[in-house]
Amino acid sequence: AGMAVQVTVLPSPSCLFDDPVQICVAGLLPQQAVTLRASLVDESGELFQAHARYRAGSGGELDLSRFSALGGSYSGVEPMGLLWSLQSKAPYKRLAKRNVLTPFCVDLEVYEGHGDMSRLLGKCTIERWFLGEGVKRISVREGRLKATLFLPPGPGPFPGLIDLYGSGGGLVEYRASLLASRGFVTLALAYMAFEDLPAMPEILELGYFQEAVNFLRKQQQVKDTGIGVLGLSKGADLALSMATFLPGIKAAVSISGSGFNSFIPLQGDGFTVPPHPYDLGRMKTSDESGLADFSDVLDDHRDPATWDCRIPLERSLAKFLFLSGLDDRNWKSDLYCRDAVQRLQQHGWEVEFCSYSGAGHLLEPPYFPLCQASFHKVLGMFVLWGGQWREHAKAQEDAWRRIQAFFWRHL
Repeated sequence: AGMAVQVTVLPSPSCLFDDPVQICVAGLLPQQAVTLRASLVDESGELFQAHARYRAGSGGELDLSRFSALGGSYSGVEPMGLLWSLQSKAPYKRLAKRNVLTPFCVDLEVYEGHGDMSRLLGKCTIERWFLGEGVKRISVREGRLKATLFLPPGPGPFPGLIDLYGSGGGLVEYRASLLASRGFVTLALAYMAFEDLPAMPEILELGYFQEAVNFLRKQQQVKDTGIGVLGLSKGADLALSMATFLPGIKAAVSISGSGFNSFIPLQGDGFTVPPHPYDLGRMKTSDESGLADFSDVLDDHRDPATWDCRIPLERSLAKFLFLSGLDDRNWKSDLYCRDAVQRLQQHGWEVEFCSYSGAGHLLEPPYFPLCQASFHKVLGMFVLWGGQWREHAKAQEDAWRRIQAFFWRHL
């Protein structure tokens, strides 16, 4: 071909991780068959790759937002397919960002033909950032708190959010940093399996979460109209408990959660919410893969004997948004979510909920590739999460829009 093949990424090759981009290739031959490949090496050195076969247009051009992939990691018109279909060679790896101050770099390469990828025609590298321009990251070790505060640029006031991840523990920052990049003061809060916080606490204290609320409310840039809280999995029932038992929470988002307390007793002022009864003997382990399926370990949530574990959501004055995947293979989150929604509706409360067909347990910010199973550090075993690639990717995009709209509306 006369001119060199160029790969361009619009609006810019350097964007926030949750920004969609338009990937274009110019300088191909008319109708030329090519294979595009994306490669990302995560912070532990694990390689994630995706590829898709395309045919150029009559002018030798290719635009992933208009052209259909003819196979590979996905097919059809999927502008962001090369990113959401990234997969590791080693099975059961989860792509997560540990250090939000650096981007993920993704190499995009164009190869000739639909065969062995021996001839490279062109390439470019894109940077996917987790911290917007001017967003500050502040480590918080005040009182008992182990957290990270993210402040958008400017005086505000901004809505304040507390962000909780699940029973894998640790201090997970990438969702909080992206939310701060979208205009929320966000506190990523660790509550187990981090520094001197035990991997499996005997008890969780509401007082600890109250400290987090108090800390956030006294930040100058935070609007004084109330705080939002969002949580995934175990973090989801904690978010609902905070909205129910702690003053000052105006809005709560539950992702793949439940309307009862799970696994660890929750101690309030003069009361304790016991964990929902479960039996790990009902855990199923598949023979060929060795993956643990937890979906049947809980006793029946409709049995009144379990009702002292319920979070009395109907007492809360907060607004609620429930999100769950219908292909969650870890937790019956859709069933448990419907139970919570029903209880709220019976008390005349309005509540938003959305169940996504084909989505798994780990509903993450958009363009994180699906993780169907991975190693659970606290349990010390490989755990099944579920999800179908394309449906899960669409669900993450939609959920992200809904979460932000919900918090803007109520905070």
